[in-house]
Amino acid sequence: MNDTKNKIIEIAKRRGFYWKAYEIYGGLGGFYDYGPLGAQLKENILKIWKEQFIIHDGLLTLDSPNLGPEVLYVASGHTDKFTDYMVKCEKCGHVFRADELLKGVVNEVEKLDENGIWKAIRDNGIRCPDCGGPLTPPERFHLMFSTKVGMDKVAFLRPETAQGIFVNFPILYRLNREKLPLGVAQVGKGFRNEISPRQGLLRLREFNMAEIELFVDPLENFPLGEMNEVILPLLTNTGEELHISAKESVAKGIVESHMAYYMGKVILFLKSLGIDMQRVRFRQHYPEELAHYSRDTWDCEILLSMGWVEVIGISNRGDYDLRRHMSYSGRDLTALRRFENPKKIKIKKLRPKMEILGPIFKRDAKKIAEIVENMSYTDGDIYVEINDQKVKVPRDAYEIVVEEETVGGERFIPHVIEPSFGIDRILYAILEHAYYERSDSGYKVLKLKPKIAPVKVAVFPLMSKEGLDEKAEDIMRVLRKRGISAYYDESGSIGRRYARADEVGVPFCVTVDYRTLEDSTVTIRDRDTAQQKRIKIENLPETVESLCREEIGFEEL
Repeated sequence: MNDTKNKIIEIAKRRGFYWKAYEIYGGLGGFYDYGPLGAQLKENILKIWKEQFIIHDGLLTLDSPNLGPEVLYVASGHTDKFTDYMVKCEKCGHVFRADELLKGVVNEVEKLDENGIWKAIRDNGIRCPDCGGPLTPPERFHLMFSTKVGMDKVAFLRPETAQGIFVNFPILYRLNREKLPLGVAQVGKGFRNEISPRQGLLRLREFNMAEIELFVDPLENFPLGEMNEVILPLLTNTGEELHISAKESVAKGIVESHMAYYMGKVILFLKSLGIDMQRVRFRQHYPEELAHYSRDTWDCEILLSMGWVEVIGISNRGDYDLRRHMSYSGRDLTALRRFENPKKIKIKKLRPKMEILGPIFKRDAKKIAEIVENMSYTDGDIYVEINDQKVKVPRDAYEIVVEEETVGGERFIPHVIEPSFGIDRILYAILEHAYYERSDSGYKVLKLKPKIAPVKVAVFPLMSKEGLDEKAEDIMRVLRKRGISAYYDESGSIGRRYARADEVGVPFCVTVDYRTLEDSTVTIRDRDTAQQKRIKIENLPETVESLCREEIGFEEL
C-alpha cells in the first residue's frame, strides 16, 4: 500500500500538485508548497465546501488574524494543555512523537498516559526508527508557535481558527438578530509546531483549515432535515461498529443531534469529492483522548495507504470556550433564551437597613445602601468598595426579601458544536482514492471528479500544422473566456497527450482534426471510459459546463 503513497508523491512533484517548501535550502520540515495544479485543486475543494456548508445553511463568515495575544490562549486552555508526548534518541538525537511510534504495536494507544507510553515503549522494545538507538522517557512538548508583538507582548500563531470566532460572539450574535442556532464559518491557516512531521500533507506545521462554530441552545431540539436518512458508518468508543441512519443514531442516544446533522453533511461532502465511501468511518474518541474543551468528539477517518487517517473532527465543546472567555475578559458572552409566555419568578433581593448602616458608616451609609440594593443576592458575606477601600457589610445591616417578577427570558451561555476540516488531508485523500493504473497500458490515472479537477479540458490539434493548431488554440481561448480551465498541448502522439492529461486528472480532452475544418465539429474524449463523441464547436462550452457540474453524464451526449 505504501507504494501508492510513493507514486502520489512522485506525481505530485513532477506534475505540479505539491512539493517540500524551501527545497533549494534543504527544505523545512512540515512545510509544503502547492504548485499550479495543487493550488487550484485546493481552491476547488474549498469552493464546494463553501457551497455545501456556508451557502446552503446560511452561515455567517469571519476572517480573523493568524496571531493572537497570550491571554487569549491562556483563557482557551491551550497554553497549559496543547501538548503531545515526545521521545528523543539518545544516540542520534532525533525526536519523535511517542504515540506515532506505538501505532500498529499497541492497541488503543490513544488511551495511554505518560507512564503507559513509557511502559509500552520498554515492553515492546521500541527503539529509534532512524538509527536503532535507545529512546528517552516521554516528555510533554508544547505545540504552539510563540512570538512577540512589538518589543515585549507575547503572542501565539493560532493552532485553530476557532478562538477568533468565540471572542467575536457578541458582535456575531447581534448581526444574527440575536437568534440561535448561530453558525459561523472561517477558512484559514492553522499552525502547530509538530514534533516530527514526516507524513507529507498529513502532518504539517502550517496547514489549511475550514471550521464551523455552531452556537446552540442545549435545551432546543435540532431537526436533522435532509440528513435524516444518511447512513453513518460509526465506530464507538466501546468498539461497536454500526451502519445506521443519522436519525437512528440520535434516537438510540449514540450521537447528539447537532453532531449527527454534520456527520450526514460530511458524508455527502466527501462523496461529492470522489472519496471512496467504503473507506470512510466516524470514530468516537475515548474519554482519555478527548481534548480539554471537548465533551464528545467523532473523527471522520479515511482509509489510506498508511492506515486510517483523521481528516475531519466533529466536537461538542459545550459552553467551555464562552465560559472561559467570559471569566478572563469580564465581558458578557451570553445569549437570551426567550420564553413563549412570560414567566413569574421569585427573586431574592437585598434590602439595606439604614438604621443600622447609618451609625456604622455615617456619611457613606447612603452610598453603601444604594450599592447593596443593586447587588445580586448571595448567601455569603457582602463586601462593597467605598473610598478605594473594600469594607464588609454586617449581616444585620440588610435583610433578604423575596419578590415576584415577570420576565420574558433568561440569559445563558450557548453550547458549541464544531466541525473542523483538515483541507490538506482531504486533498491528499482525494489523490490516493483517485489514483489507479490502466490495466491495458499501465498508464497512471487520477480519476478526479470534474467538479474538483484543476483543469477541466485539454485541447489537442491532431497535427500541429495546416491550421489545426490555430483552430485548437482558438477553441482553448473560447473555453477560458467562459471560465473553463483549459490547456493546449501539441507535443507527441495523441496517445501520449491523453496519458499526460489522465495523469493529472483532466476529465475531458478535445481533439481538432481535419474534419473540424470541414464541419466545425470536434471529438471530445471522456477520461474514465476513453469513449469519444463528436459535437459542434459552438456547443462545446455549454456541454463541458454541464459535464463538469455533473448535470449530464458523458453517455448522454
